[in-house]
Amino acid sequence: MPQHTSTRKSPGTAGGTEGVLEEAEAAVPAQPAAGREATATGAGGADVAEPAGASTPAAAEPEQTGAAEAAAVNAGEPDTAKSATPNAGKPGTTESAAADAGEPDTTGTPAPANAEQTGTPETTTAEAEQARTAEPGAGEPAAAGIPTTPEAERDGTAETATGEPAAAGIPTTAEAEPVGTAETAAGEPGTAEPPAATGTKQVGTAESATAEAGEPDTTEAPVAADAEQTGAAEATAPAGASHPAEATAPASDETDPTSAASPEAPASPAPLPSRGPRGVWAAWSARTRRWRQAHPVAARGVSVSVTVLAAALVVAALVLPNSVVGLGPAKFTRIPAEAVIGAALMLALPRRPRIVLAAVSGVALAGMTVLNLLDMGFNQYLGRPFNPVLDWSLLGDAQSYLEDSLGRTATLAATTGVVALVLLLAVLLALSMVRLSNLLARHTGTATRGTLIAGVVWITCSSLGLQVAGVPIAADRTATSLKVEARRFSDTLKDEAEFEKVAKVDRFGNTPGSQLVPDLRGKDMIFTFIESYGRSAVEDPIMAPGVDATLDARTKALAKAGFHAKSGWLTSATYGGSSWLGHSTTMSGLWISNQQRYRTVMASDHMSLTDAFKRTGDFDTVGVMPGVQKGWPEQQWYGLDKVYNAFQLGYRGPKFSWSTMPDQYALQQYQERVHSKRPADGKSRMSLLILTSSHQPWAPIPKMVGWDQLGDGSVFKGIEAAGNKPADVIADTTKSRQEYGKAIQYSVTALTQWLERYGTKNTVLVFLGDHQPIARVSGNHASRDVPVAIVAKDPKVLDKVSGWGWTDGLRPAHDAPVWKMSAFRDRFLTAYGSTPHPKTR
Repeated sequence: MPQHTSTRKSPGTAGGTEGVLEEAEAAVPAQPAAGREATATGAGGADVAEPAGASTPAAAEPEQTGAAEAAAVNAGEPDTAKSATPNAGKPGTTESAAADAGEPDTTGTPAPANAEQTGTPETTTAEAEQARTAEPGAGEPAAAGIPTTPEAERDGTAETATGEPAAAGIPTTAEAEPVGTAETAAGEPGTAEPPAATGTKQVGTAESATAEAGEPDTTEAPVAADAEQTGAAEATAPAGASHPAEATAPASDETDPTSAASPEAPASPAPLPSRGPRGVWAAWSARTRRWRQAHPVAARGVSVSVTVLAAALVVAALVLPNSVVGLGPAKFTRIPAEAVIGAALMLALPRRPRIVLAAVSGVALAGMTVLNLLDMGFNQYLGRPFNPVLDWSLLGDAQSYLEDSLGRTATLAATTGVVALVLLLAVLLALSMVRLSNLLARHTGTATRGTLIAGVVWITCSSLGLQVAGVPIAADRTATSLKVEARRFSDTLKDEAEFEKVAKVDRFGNTPGSQLVPDLRGKDMIFTFIESYGRSAVEDPIMAPGVDATLDARTKALAKAGFHAKSGWLTSATYGGSSWLGHSTTMSGLWISNQQRYRTVMASDHMSLTDAFKRTGDFDTVGVMPGVQKGWPEQQWYGLDKVYNAFQLGYRGPKFSWSTMPDQYALQQYQERVHSKRPADGKSRMSLLILTSSHQPWAPIPKMVGWDQLGDGSVFKGIEAAGNKPADVIADTTKSRQEYGKAIQYSVTALTQWLERYGTKNTVLVFLGDHQPIARVSGNHASRDVPVAIVAKDPKVLDKVSGWGWTDGLRPAHDAPVWKMSAFRDRFLTAYGSTPHPKTR
C-alpha cells in the first residue's frame, strides 16, 4: 500500500500537546484539496495525504465513537516524530500516533491489521498515569516531527508511516474491541503484557500505544481478534522512544467522554443465524458431518444402505410392468438396458451437466412409473391401458365413484395420499439418480469396467434369449413403454381426424321418418341397459349358477304372462366401466371406444336409435336416468323429449353405494310417472332406461320388496343398513364375484317382474348389458361380450329377428351369434322395416 508522508519542524516543548490539538482541529478542515488526498474506505478509515512542508497536524474528531487513539509524546527533546490518523466521523476507526522520545527525526513504519478477520494489537510498557494523559492536546504542544497519513482500506486496515523506518520488531496494532476494553500499563520499561482482545460484532474500539522508558521495547504479544469488526488501525512507534500505552472502551470511566457518548455511533446488533432454506441446510449438513465424524462405522453402513436402496428403486422403476398379471419377483431381477446406457452417459459428462441430467432423468422416470401404475389400474378395471391424451378426465369420475362408495373423508384421504406419493416418488427417484451418478464419478475406473461388463452381459442375454422363470433377463421395459406411449399419442391424434369423417357417414341418415321402423308403429318400445351385465355373469363358474337359475326362472315366469324372448351376444366397446360408451355405441351404430369419439358423436348430427323413433313423428321419447346427478346435454343427441334424473324421481331412501336408488324403485317410478300415462295425440312411446343397482362395488345390494310397499323408498333403509360394507367387498375378489352375481340377479328380477306386472300386448322390451364387470371379477382374459334380449307378447316382433340365430329365452347359448355392439342399430332398423338412405357428408 502506498504511503504519503509530510515533514514539519515543531518548536513545541513537552507539555504543549493541548495547543497541538487546537491547531489540529483548526487546520484539518482547512487543508487544500491539492495538498492532500482523502479517501473514505471501509467502515472506519480515511486516507489523508499531506504534501511535504504542510503544517497541519491530525486530530481525532469528537464525533468519532470508539476510535482507538495512540500517542507517543517526546519527553523533553525537540524534533519529535508524530503520526496521527484522522477519521471522518465513522465509528470503529482507530487513530495512532507515535512520538520519538530522545532521538530526533525518528520515523515509524506501519504495521497492517485486518479488521475484518484477525487483529494483533501490541502494547509496550508505559506508566499507567502517563498512558491516560497522552492524548493529543493534553497539555503538550506537538513536537516538530513528521506527521504521517494513514491510508484506510475497505477491508478495514490503516497504515501509518513516519519519516524514517522504525526499529524492527516494534509494530503496534490497534483493533476494535467489544464493548469494554482491556487497559494495559506497566511501570517498568520493556515488560508489557498485553491483554487478549476478543472480536465482536458490535462497533467498538481499542486504543493501544507503545511507550519506552529510556530503552527499546523488545516484547511482542500479538493477540487474535474476531473478523467481524468494522474498523482497524495500525500504530507504530520508533525504537528508543518512551511511549505511554492506553486501551480504552466506551464503557470505561477513563474513556474520552466525547467518544463514549457520541450519539452518531450506535452499537450494531449481532446478526442472527440465517433461518432460511440455506441456513437450515447448512445446520443440517454441519450436524450430519459431526455425526459422521463421531460414528464413522455407522455412517459408512448408512451410506452403503442408502446407495443400495437408491439403486433398487431405480432398477424397480425401470423394469416395472404395466399389468398386475405381470407382477412377480422374476420381473425385478432383470438387467435394464436403460441403466447401462445411463451409466455410460453419466461417466462421460462433467459434473454440472451430469447432475442436471441425473435429476431430470429421475423425474422423467417417476413420470413413466406413474403411467405404468395407471396402466395397471386401467387394465384391471377397464380392460385397456391408460391413454395419456384422453383419460385424464376419467380420474374425476373415479374420485366421484370412491366418494359414493367409501365416503368423502376416505376419498379425500386417498386423493391426498396419492398426490403425496407421486411427489415423493419424483423426489426420491431424482435424488437416487443424483446419488448414483455421484458414486460413478467418484469411482470412475471401477464404474467404467462395471458398465462395460453389464453391457456385454445384457447383449449376450438378449442375443441368446436367456430367461429366468420365463422372464427374459435382458430388459428394455422403459424404452418399450416410451415407444408405446409415443405410438398411442400419434394414433390418438390420427383417430380423431379419421373418426370425425366416419361419424359423418350414416346409412339411415337421410331416411325419411315415414320409412323408419314402420313395423313397430303403435308399440310401447323400451330400451333398457343393465349395469355391468356381461358374459361372465352367465358363464363364470362362481357367478353363473345363481344368474343362470334366475334367467331360467324369469323366462318361465314371463312365458306364463304371455311374453317370449330371444337372446344373443354383443361385443361392447368398453370394459369394466365408462358405461356411456356402451350406451352410445349401441344407439349410434358407431364404435365409440374412447372419450374423444364420444365427444365427437355427441357434437354431431349422427342419428341415434332413439332419435329414429322421434323422427317418425309417431313416438314420444322419454328417458329415466337414476344415475344422472348433474346436467346431461347428451339428451339432445339421444332425441329424448323428457328425461328424469336422480333428483326427479322422488326417492327418499338411502343410496346403495354408487347407485342412487334401487332398480325396483326406479322402475316403479317409471310406471307411475310415464308408462301408466298415455301419450298425447294418440302417439306411441319410446323409453330409454338405464338401471344402476348392479354397479360396482356391489355392496350393499338391495332386495326385492312388495311393489305396493315401495312408497318413497324409505323401506330400503333397513336393507341398506344390514347389507355389506363396500370396503369389505372391494378388497376380496371371491366375495366381489359372489356379490356381483347377486346384484345381476336382483336387476334382472326387478326388470322382468316389472314387465310381468305392468307389460301390455304392445310392450316390446330390449335389454342388454353395457359392459363386462372389472377384470378382478370377470377375469384377466375375459371377453367383452354382453347378453342382449328382445322380449315381447306379439309373436310378429320376434319373427322379425328369427333369422338372427338368437337363442330362445333370456339366457343366450354359449355359441349364440356374437356381433359388435355398433352393428346392433342398423340390424335392428333393417329388421323392422327401415329403408336405408345413406348420408355421406
